[in-house]
Amino acid sequence: MKLYLSSYRLGNHADKLRELVGKPGARVAVSINAIDFSTDTERTAAVLQRELDDMRSLGFEAEQLDLREYFKRDDIVEKMAQYDLVWFSGGNTFILAKAFKQSGFDAVFEELIKQEKLIYAGYSAAFCVLPKSLHGVELVDDKDIVADGYESGEIWEGVGLIDFYPIVHFRSDHPESDDVEKEYMFVRENNMAHKTFQDGDVYIVDGNQAVSHT
Repeated sequence: MKLYLSSYRLGNHADKLRELVGKPGARVAVSINAIDFSTDTERTAAVLQRELDDMRSLGFEAEQLDLREYFKRDDIVEKMAQYDLVWFSGGNTFILAKAFKQSGFDAVFEELIKQEKLIYAGYSAAFCVLPKSLHGVELVDDKDIVADGYESGEIWEGVGLIDFYPIVHFRSDHPESDDVEKEYMFVRENNMAHKTFQDGDVYIVDGNQAVSHT
């Protein structure tokens, strides 16, 4: 399995993402579904362009992936098999978890990502959605947030791809950092395995090797 996970955007080690991909002109699918709750179309367009530009700055060929197009379909694995890397932006962790569920992206994790046929990468919500449980995330992200086309109700099940709770934006110059302190206290009080990441930090998994870079 190959993962590149960041607290905020590319972090301070974008060169290591290029090394992890190891392929010039790699095809990248870029998703901003974690901000599907936003009704500010100018903002979402700007975020999408920023994420595409970040990927292209590394020499990758990047295009948008909108998981909403795969709600109630069953062909997302075939689609994702065309790419070398998938990159998810930050946003709301609960919305992203629902997007994975409704699009069938769980099959992509099983059939492509765990088999090292596709690299999973992203930041903030894209990192926070990966443990088995999302309990604690509600201290930072709105668990009741709604978005067009998404199922109502709470979702507490994460992907289960990592065995620790990631705390992003930890003691950083980020609008959510104050709430993150509450999250940090929650995981400590509940004796949850966790790791903290300041903005700029990244966590990389390459096969059996996992390393945090500050």
